[in-house]
Amino acid sequence: MTNETPPAPPAVNVAVPAPASEAAALQAATKRSRRSFIGLGLAGLAGLAGWRYLLHTPEADGLPVGLRNVLDFNAQLTQAYSKHTRLAPEFTKGHARRLRANGDVGLGNEFDPATWQLTVQGYAAPGAPARTQHVTLADVKALPRTEMTTEFKCIEGWSVVVTWAGVRLTDFLARYPLATASGQPILNPAAPPADVARYASFVTPDEAYYVGLEQETVLHPQTLLCYELNGQPLPLEHGAPLRLVTPLKYGIKHLKRIGTIAFTDTRPADYWAERGYDWYAGH
Repeated sequence: MTNETPPAPPAVNVAVPAPASEAAALQAATKRSRRSFIGLGLAGLAGLAGWRYLLHTPEADGLPVGLRNVLDFNAQLTQAYSKHTRLAPEFTKGHARRLRANGDVGLGNEFDPATWQLTVQGYAAPGAPARTQHVTLADVKALPRTEMTTEFKCIEGWSVVVTWAGVRLTDFLARYPLATASGQPILNPAAPPADVARYASFVTPDEAYYVGLEQETVLHPQTLLCYELNGQPLPLEHGAPLRLVTPLKYGIKHLKRIGTIAFTDTRPADYWAERGYDWYAGH
């Protein structure tokens, strides 16, 4: 065996592109960075100017009017989506859980359930005297009972499935025709009389808590005057003897312990809307 060195392989000429000038590449990157910085800076300044403008506009219902207009616009979109046929999902009663007592504004210690009665101030045409009627819990319970198991959603971000029982507000208004200027009962909530009130106001007996509802929610088939919670009489901490339930709204609208209902053409005051929240409060 000989110890020979193998011949070297033939050389292959590969064309390699000349590298770009490092200085030119750095210059292009600098230009891009400068444009991006200027663009982001202008966008930030515009955003800051817009935010300052919103914060320094006159106040409306607890917020600068600019921010309030944004909330009202969102409310209009949600309201346009809300139809009489749009229902909150319902569950079997086995899914119901305990509802935490979250908030006690309007639940004064001086309240005596034995003396409670509901005052309903009827809707009247301009210049006409308003009709007022007083209703007892027995009167309410004499109306058709409705039970539903729906999800209670809190504005704080938590939710729980609850079984409610009571009287549909529409069934109440068929028996006590106080939501129309002419005194007509609302027999078909999907096609109410032309003179029906645009809004309803709900206030606790001590007037410390109050909410407003628009006509669509007043006449919605899942809006209840509720006197039972999870198969038991409504406890005091949850608004006994009668509370409002409307499952397409956040819990801030579910007024505990109704003292007065009033019908009007003017959007009513609302406790949390006056503190910066959306008046409509739908989800």
